[in-house]
Amino acid sequence: MIKIASMKYFIYTFGCQMNKSDSERIAGFLENQNFVMVKNFKEADWVILNTCSVRQSAEDRVFGLIKNLKKLKNRPKIAITGCMATKNTKELKKKADLVFEIENLHQLNNYLKKFHISGDSLKCEKKNFTDSYFKISPHCENNFHAYVPIATGCNNFCTYCVVPYVRGREVSRPLDEILCEIKNLLKQGYKAITLIGQNVNSYGHDFKKQPDFPKLLQKIEKIQSNFWLWFITSHPKDMSDQLIKTIAKSKKICRYIHLPTQAGDNKVLAAMNRGYTREKYLKLIAKIKKALSDASLSTDIIVGFPGETKAQFQKTVDLFKKVKFDMAYIAEYSPRPGTAAYNLKDNVPSQEKKRRHKVLDKLLRQIALEKNKKLIGKTLEALIEAKKGNFYFGKTKTFKTIKITNNQQLITNNQLIGQIIPVKIKKAYDFGLEGKSTS
Repeated sequence: MIKIASMKYFIYTFGCQMNKSDSERIAGFLENQNFVMVKNFKEADWVILNTCSVRQSAEDRVFGLIKNLKKLKNRPKIAITGCMATKNTKELKKKADLVFEIENLHQLNNYLKKFHISGDSLKCEKKNFTDSYFKISPHCENNFHAYVPIATGCNNFCTYCVVPYVRGREVSRPLDEILCEIKNLLKQGYKAITLIGQNVNSYGHDFKKQPDFPKLLQKIEKIQSNFWLWFITSHPKDMSDQLIKTIAKSKKICRYIHLPTQAGDNKVLAAMNRGYTREKYLKLIAKIKKALSDASLSTDIIVGFPGETKAQFQKTVDLFKKVKFDMAYIAEYSPRPGTAAYNLKDNVPSQEKKRRHKVLDKLLRQIALEKNKKLIGKTLEALIEAKKGNFYFGKTKTFKTIKITNNQQLITNNQLIGQIIPVKIKKAYDFGLEGKSTS
């Protein structure tokens, strides 16, 4: 592979952790081609936009950013990838210098060479997914927590979601390749690994002899190293009893379960094509709480789905009260062209969607604060992620954000970032904790 002359690059990442992982692979690829990452986009020769199509607001932000980049005195070349590169190709190739699908990242070198030779804008090639994309070594954002993809794409076709259309059908990554990447990261000193996929629970379904997700976790558990293991995202219809048992027995899997419900009413869930009922979801939550009494639970919710009545929304409110989520990511329904729900009348007024959002947010904050107060006086392990002024910030095993008020000796110790330390909880907030290091 012929490398082109050294150039500076900057990556904007929109959307989910899957896109974050993709951006780390883009960075790894570009640095292998003599590109140099810069912290200020104004210094870049190339600005890569790794885009998201989940909501219209995400797409609007991309188009707004392109417009602003073109106003710069020393305008950088603009490359587009991610979900919008598949969905909005015609419009984007008029606005950007290069459009490529993330699955074709291993061909990016050829695209860049063609651009520099011809100077013409390049369009997205026909998707040609191979495992070459997964084999690209990522350039991780930090040196202590890494995202490791175990699959790409989705087979669920929820009626509101564009993912199966822009990322394609689900493809599982070979087990040995996943284990190899994790072992290499641990040898480099990483303390936490997050396995990612649109639906990690269905990992391995597309291989006749490939282990399923619980067996993958069991293989990772056997790696001889001390580290934390998270995973996202789970789908309620595929979360098995065996998976719950595997988590309960593990000493490395952190007690944090992200389990999107999206709605609390059966008719709405059916209209969303979620594949489970309210009753099945609550039964699953009961199993998790019984096996993992110390686990924190988070979810995704869409308010104002087409046809959702006030009475149906109240069932979501009731679900919140029953489950008592530690965190919820609440979105107001946004019609996405190409999805089944796009053909439904978006008949919940914007103001009503906002009202429902506020109702759930207020309830969530009350529940989360009540749960966090129970942690006051306890000592929890925290993975230190950043230092701001006289404070460190980190994550607990249950993925709660923790602010650490330090003694003077700790303040001057800049080596704590990336370390796991014990912290005694002194205060509780709705979406976080505060404490002092006991080390």
